[in-house]
Amino acid sequence: MYRKILTAMDMSPMGDIVFNEALSVAGKYGATLLLLHVLSPEEDYSPMPIPPNLGEIYPARGNDLTLDYWRQQWQEFEQKGIDFLQEKSKLAGEKGIEGEYRQIYGQAGRTIAKVAKEEGVDLIVVGRRGRSGIGELFLGSVSNYVLHHAPCSVLIVQHIPSET
Repeated sequence: MYRKILTAMDMSPMGDIVFNEALSVAGKYGATLLLLHVLSPEEDYSPMPIPPNLGEIYPARGNDLTLDYWRQQWQEFEQKGIDFLQEKSKLAGEKGIEGEYRQIYGQAGRTIAKVAKEEGVDLIVVGRRGRSGIGELFLGSVSNYVLHHAPCSVLIVQHIPSET
């Protein structure tokens, strides 16, 4: 039924849950995995974005240092994403599931739907954090966008908050 599964993950604990669900489905159907991490300033663990016109807004010494520091933080964020994808790809391989991985900069929902279309995937596995109300209004809902724009079936893995 499924031959190629796009697994959209971030580096949060929810990303691990999404990966495990995709791994289970891929194992059941003998599908390959396309692991995708979308680099986005909206991701919880990304460096805080710096306005491109910072010097015009607040002219001060040190703006270049601030920008250099942000670039360094962004490069580290990119590398963590690659390391995360390589680790997950290795785990899939150990389970006998073939696949590949990609890390792309963009708006998460649009990028996921675009890659799914370009790659001809049969299923997208994506997580849902459970944002609602104001949070969803301002931050948007990646899973909602994917659900309405995907060229294939979508499995949304529900976030279950811990009881603490």
